[in-house]
Amino acid sequence: MNRKRTDIFFTYLFRVMSLSSALALASILIFVFVQGAGPFIFSTARGIRIVPERMEEITINGETYLNRTTFINIPPGTSVIVARFRNGGSSGVLEIAVNEKERDPEKILTFTGYEGGEISSPQAYTWTASYPGPVPGVTSKIHVLLPERPYSLFRFIAGVDWRPAYNKQYGILPMITGTIVVSFISILLGLPLAIFSGIFLAEFVPPKPASVIRGGIELLAGIPSVVYGFFGLMVIVPWVKNTFHVPSGNGLLAAAMVLGVMILPTVITITETSIRAVPLSVREASLSLGASRMQTAWAVALPHAKSGVMAGIILGISRAVGETMAVILVAGNSPQFVRGITGSIRTLTATIALEMGYAEGRHNEMLFSIGVVLFVFILVLNSVILLVRRKAGEA
Repeated sequence: MNRKRTDIFFTYLFRVMSLSSALALASILIFVFVQGAGPFIFSTARGIRIVPERMEEITINGETYLNRTTFINIPPGTSVIVARFRNGGSSGVLEIAVNEKERDPEKILTFTGYEGGEISSPQAYTWTASYPGPVPGVTSKIHVLLPERPYSLFRFIAGVDWRPAYNKQYGILPMITGTIVVSFISILLGLPLAIFSGIFLAEFVPPKPASVIRGGIELLAGIPSVVYGFFGLMVIVPWVKNTFHVPSGNGLLAAAMVLGVMILPTVITITETSIRAVPLSVREASLSLGASRMQTAWAVALPHAKSGVMAGIILGISRAVGETMAVILVAGNSPQFVRGITGSIRTLTATIALEMGYAEGRHNEMLFSIGVVLFVFILVLNSVILLVRRKAGEA
């Protein structure tokens, strides 16, 4: 009776845990996809917003605000904005004519009255009126923020300029090509070495030395990625600089070499485990027909273990595509197209990590959109590998 109750308890416990895990994963994916889709569907705000800075009192179209430091929303359809302010005994008036039909953000606002002030546009969709403050050397400001219209998905995917802080350009094509190229080169460098190493450990190394080597490889798999990046920064980057005589060794080749080293432990371990799982009878049959140990390992054991080897390859490729910290340290992180084997590059993951700390507004939403692109990219890549694996199995 107790055993039956125990089985029932653990059955329901496993169901609850599985459901909770699925719901948590689904919630995360839904949140990321919603945040990533927002910039292409919605504007950043319903209308114009005003943010006073170092203003004791400001009256906008008849409504007074005291020591306000947050957004003041202007209703859509407003054609004239009149801001009267008082600060430290001084006062002033800022008058703005609004033309919401204009598509060019630089022509939407016309400052008709700003006596004693200075108008500037520090970045796209933002205007700032600066006035002398109550203390010498300190200015009081009125920031006028225009709503950014939904961004074009085509301009996002195919755009070549990434300038979120200036003219609000969010083109990620250079980062997409950088991610693809550095991952492809790292796979070319690391994958053959990993597969050959897995075959060697499984088929040619005696059990005791193999166990020692296996432990070392598993230890490499647990090293944090930032350590690999630091190694690349101290060793590989100077080598690239001195060998190719370039001003800086940070670039595509250094990043590809670091990623190639990072995928080795995962692919070697899974390849060796898969080959060791091949039945001994298969090897004996091959050897009895006159095949050498190398022929048996390459032409018999490896094809029988291809399912596990493909799983290792998928994990290795996914790590190369999704790696962040190591790439940031050695890639150069310039958002431009790849310009040679030693040129500076930036990947999708590096863009998210470098800019998430200070991004705000649409810039922050675009980083979520990059995360969605990265997720879709890895999903498509893994689907293609699985399709090739299935076709090879049918053949």
